[in-house]
Amino acid sequence: MSERWDRTGFKDRVDTLLAEFLSEEAERLLAIDAALKPVADELRGAAAHGKRLRAAFCYWGWRAAGQPDNDALLRAAASMDLVHAATVVHDDLIDDSPLRHNRPTAHIALRTAVAGHPRARGAARSLAMLVGDHLMALAGQLFAMSGLPAAYLARARPVWSDLARDLVAGECLEILSTGGPPDAGTSLKVVRYKTAKYTVEQPLLIGALLAGASPRLRDGLSAYGLPLGEAFQLRDDLLGLFGDPGSTGKAGLDDIRGHRPTTLLAKAWEVAGPDQRARLGELLGRHDLTEADLRAVRALMRELEAPERVEELIAGRVREAVRHLAGLGVPAQARHALTDLAHTATDRDH
Repeated sequence: MSERWDRTGFKDRVDTLLAEFLSEEAERLLAIDAALKPVADELRGAAAHGKRLRAAFCYWGWRAAGQPDNDALLRAAASMDLVHAATVVHDDLIDDSPLRHNRPTAHIALRTAVAGHPRARGAARSLAMLVGDHLMALAGQLFAMSGLPAAYLARARPVWSDLARDLVAGECLEILSTGGPPDAGTSLKVVRYKTAKYTVEQPLLIGALLAGASPRLRDGLSAYGLPLGEAFQLRDDLLGLFGDPGSTGKAGLDDIRGHRPTTLLAKAWEVAGPDQRARLGELLGRHDLTEADLRAVRALMRELEAPERVEELIAGRVREAVRHLAGLGVPAQARHALTDLAHTATDRDH
């Protein structure tokens, strides 16, 4: 067998599977009432974008334990991307983000459907919340109905519970710390629980548990997955401010307007002098920021070398992840794929 992983072919398989699954579910909603079309449309398009990293980590957790390619496993792995789709809808709602993938977010797009409602903005947000809730329920359904033996699924169920709890904890921690003094310890904890664990570590562990992996292999995959998941989100924070919105599909000032507890902001705050903190503080949490303000924030961050500090954190975590992978003794193809994924997840422009 070739040691090279067909990343594009894998993505195509997951894309097709999710498109068919969500299209079928959208039709079931329409069968209830044609008025549900705006909701069905949001559901149908909810997982239309993405690199399928979470599905890939689940798949290679399975393969790392020595199991072969399997269509039932692919369905279970694809459910990880429905978890992500649900999280995106909820996250955009919590952050009141207007754009995702250069398209209106669910709570913005659904305003058209409730234009005549006496509380149109709140109604659109409620509909989006329900879309996100349904996507999370569908993730569990796709996993449970994947076709894998019940005994396999039972092995992974505790990590599903951990995943749900950690996601909620991370989102809550971000909300509770938003607007507060920037702090690196707090921001890194938010990174870990809101994104890192469900992006890399937990999909890996679910795949490995489905395959009946040994405790040693599971521990090794956790040691690889957690720092890599943190590196992934740290890259996302950098791209949020310094990325090209045409590539990232998100507004460049979202994190500054929201005064969110990002590690980039915390690293800048740590080394800023009184005047620099005052300049930065004047911009945090403001909703009337302009392109000129974006340029000013970027210039100040560069002056404080905050991007370089975050780049060092990313590079260190990637090295740590790959080092743990090297000693696991997994099949060569799995080792090559997981090494490739370590760089794919963190060397990106969107």
